[in-house]
Amino acid sequence: MKILVTGHAGFIGFHTAKRLLERGDSVVGFDSVNDYYDPAIKEARLKILEQTAKETRNDYLSIRANLADQQAVAECFNEHHFDRVIHLAAQAGVRYSLENPLSYVESNLIGFTNVLEACRYSSIAHLTYASTSSVYGANTLMPFSEHEGANHPLQFYAATKKANEMMAHSYSHLFGLPTTGLRFFTVYGPWGRPDMALFKFTKNILANEPIQVFNYGCHTRDFTYVDDIVEGVIRASDDIATPAFEWNSDNPDPATSNAPFRIFNIGNNDPVTVNIYIEAIEKALGRKAIKDLLPLQPGDVPDTYADSSELEKKVGYRPATSVFHGVAKFVEWYRSYYSPNKASSTISEIHSLPK
Repeated sequence: MKILVTGHAGFIGFHTAKRLLERGDSVVGFDSVNDYYDPAIKEARLKILEQTAKETRNDYLSIRANLADQQAVAECFNEHHFDRVIHLAAQAGVRYSLENPLSYVESNLIGFTNVLEACRYSSIAHLTYASTSSVYGANTLMPFSEHEGANHPLQFYAATKKANEMMAHSYSHLFGLPTTGLRFFTVYGPWGRPDMALFKFTKNILANEPIQVFNYGCHTRDFTYVDDIVEGVIRASDDIATPAFEWNSDNPDPATSNAPFRIFNIGNNDPVTVNIYIEAIEKALGRKAIKDLLPLQPGDVPDTYADSSELEKKVGYRPATSVFHGVAKFVEWYRSYYSPNKASSTISEIHSLPK
């Protein structure tokens, strides 16, 4: 198939595009390659995609443009006939949304609208897009289920992702566009974002510097390894959303519809405390962390826990990588990427990244 992957220079987008190329698909990537975090790691990911395309002899094109640019998006869709669209581009980060909410409006709302419009007029067979576990917000009934309402997000980032789900439903209803939204649960792994906890913890422990541990490390997260996420994304994309004819408007299921619309969780279904997560990093590094124990941050959700049974039921897959195995794979990548010869310059570069 010929597949558009937005955000292909990003963490999950890169892994998804690479997997698609490896299985024999043609990939067009669309990414602004902005400087929210160090663009060098994005450029390195793009070089790997180029190399993968050469090795697999599959077509690959990288478009550098902003999804908020309606003309650029329209030109992309006019030039290419896509069998699927996998939309993973977004302004990420929970805490950054407290500082710069307008960037989330541009990327997550305007950009997504442009993607929906392009899919509508191009009669795309299936749009699969990234949502987030953060939409569950103030919910406390565990594990989180797609069939329960998620109407109380605690950060603007989560609110924009919840809006994406509702926007997708309107296009599924009005124009028959099949859409699948995927609520990712705390994704980690090789080639991850430098602004995320695993990256920060690893570089600080190696530098013998303290790590900030909020909520005293007692909150739990359903940490999900990136390869598991990618497997779920691709399987969901391959399986085109269809209307749920048993859907009851008197008792509406928020995860399905009488339109070709659905929502899935993708989580490990095995939450652990942040302290256990740090223990996995310490084990992989062979070093102990210096912990700066702090209270819960504003906007942080105390716990996340995914019910991924619907994903398994529909596409036959459920994430299962343990935190200790996944973290070890990240540390292996980290050591290889930040080689000893560039350690001193790398440490200074990483310390300059956004907190």
